[in-house]
Amino acid sequence: MTLHDRLRPGLWLLWLLAGSALASDACHPLPTPGTPQYLVGYGSLMEEASRLRTAPSAKTALPVRVQGFRRAWIAQGSPVGFSTTFLGVTAQAKSSMNAVLFALADEVELTNMDAREAGYCRVALAPQQLTPLAGTLPEGEVWLYVNKPDRAAPPSRRFPIVQSYVDLFLGGCLQIERQHQLAGFAEECVTSTAGWSRHWVNDRIHPRRPFAHQPNAGAIDALLQRKLPDYFRVIRIE
Repeated sequence: MTLHDRLRPGLWLLWLLAGSALASDACHPLPTPGTPQYLVGYGSLMEEASRLRTAPSAKTALPVRVQGFRRAWIAQGSPVGFSTTFLGVTAQAKSSMNAVLFALADEVELTNMDAREAGYCRVALAPQQLTPLAGTLPEGEVWLYVNKPDRAAPPSRRFPIVQSYVDLFLGGCLQIERQHQLAGFAEECVTSTAGWSRHWVNDRIHPRRPFAHQPNAGAIDALLQRKLPDYFRVIRIE
């Protein structure tokens, strides 16, 4: 089934007639009614199960390379309680990153995605900013969540990188690499990400025996040891 097959384009026109529940603001522009809607995922949305929790129709994901944005560990979490630094992106003309493109079936999924990515603004991408790494690009509006400037900060001791999120991100990259037989896709996820830091904690359940709860732990750790040896050596276990 193609990405187009998972959409019901007529719904977008019905929403225009019935009155959309989406709130239009500078951070969340309204989609064009009647136009297929797509989202680029570059962090936790790379992983299928994580993506499906918010967009149940988004099982099919197309690997792409996005031009003009830099992925980095810059998205500071909530200041309340224990928190972390997540992945985010900023516009940078000469940068690129690999990611996935998936369809949103209806307004509910777009609204839910906006709520999930509350610390980001949704911006439109031009077709020339996307290069398919498998298959062909579908036609429609494509969105990307970009960091709000006031929420951007590098990892710190209070807001470290956490292994459970790294596992989600790289586990999704490994899924795409295997599904599409794209050698080196997971490595590109690491090398096209800036801001790796010594403020990094291993919060896996049973981190000495991670395979009990994280089946990709061995592959992820081997990848990190190979590409980020200096950072990997100093990860703290929590």
